[in-house]
Amino acid sequence: MNILILDGGPRDGRGETCRSINERVVRRAQQRGWNVTAFELDGMAVKPCVGCFACWLKHPGTCAIKDDEAAILRAMAESDVSVWITPVTFGGYSSALKKALDRSIPIALPYFNRVQGEIHHPPRYPKRRDLLVFGTLASPDEEAERIFHRLAQRNGLNLGSATTESRVLYDGADGDGIDALVEGMLRAAEEA
Repeated sequence: MNILILDGGPRDGRGETCRSINERVVRRAQQRGWNVTAFELDGMAVKPCVGCFACWLKHPGTCAIKDDEAAILRAMAESDVSVWITPVTFGGYSSALKKALDRSIPIALPYFNRVQGEIHHPPRYPKRRDLLVFGTLASPDEEAERIFHRLAQRNGLNLGSATTESRVLYDGADGDGIDALVEGMLRAAEEA
């Protein structure tokens, strides 16, 4: 099984909980014998999407911008499980994760499918992935958490994920609690 980790946490001290989750996901996945590809997005050379649609029209499946996103796209296409880790920002993702996800449209086709009564782009590659999304917050924020879970579910639907799970942890979370949460989410992906 191939697992992709996109860690959108800041590399300064504010990203400690994200790094802790990342390390635990890597360790647990490797214990299962899974192949792990992890990217710490903050500090990588990933430019914003320019909306040129060359990835659909001129050279299908390949972004026109040449930067670190090319490696991320290859790993996305090969993954069985995608794990996104991010500080929750107004209910959304960090700018580093958002930028990488915005640039992931080459893994979709420019056509339309009806999914659950809505119009979505079908995936370019037939493999359906599990999506596990971990958010971090300094303290509980009911509205931000609600928006975050809804966003993760909508992204899972848009990506054609087999299953989508999202959880929010608070800064300073206990290591054993993070381990238990990571283990539970990986087990759910494994059984899906």
